[in-house]
Amino acid sequence: MNLKKSLLIFFLFFQFSTKGNVMENPKITIKLKYGDVKIELFNDVAPNHVKRILELSKQGKYDGVAFHRVIDGFMAQTGDVQHGNTTNNFNPGMAGTGGSDLPDLEAEFSNVPHERGILSMARSQNPNSANSQFFICFDTHPHLDRQYTVFGKVISGMEFVDQIKKGDPGSGSVDNPDIIEKIIVE
Repeated sequence: MNLKKSLLIFFLFFQFSTKGNVMENPKITIKLKYGDVKIELFNDVAPNHVKRILELSKQGKYDGVAFHRVIDGFMAQTGDVQHGNTTNNFNPGMAGTGGSDLPDLEAEFSNVPHERGILSMARSQNPNSANSQFFICFDTHPHLDRQYTVFGKVISGMEFVDQIKKGDPGSGSVDNPDIIEKIIVE
């Protein structure tokens, strides 16, 4: 057997034998009325936050949840599965104050910058208070870096995120907000 064939066999064996050990970042699709937004989740950067997003998505908890705070040029916030679900006990006055019935998460801050298309977890003043709410950045915002847990990035469909109904220029509060129609885990 020549060297080329030997190397090819070794390479194929290596690929096959290590395939189960390489963890590819999972992907989700957020269905908006404007179109589908495909997201790569950063399991290698924020594994506990990714696990939470996947768990709530698989349970359908984000389906029908409002983008309750949207500030043009800054971000679109959603994910309040307690008060923000427009199909079940929607409370516009409380949207943005709730979470899920799961415990809050410890921060997983990283050096991934808050750039256009980044998904990051919303939280209170307590860095370890992220639960279910998250936001998508419309632009670069370095003041958020290492202050909020980045867990994913839009890889296609950012033009649909740009169309999400904007809120009040000050608070970002949205009347008749757009919603997450559904999140599909791939």
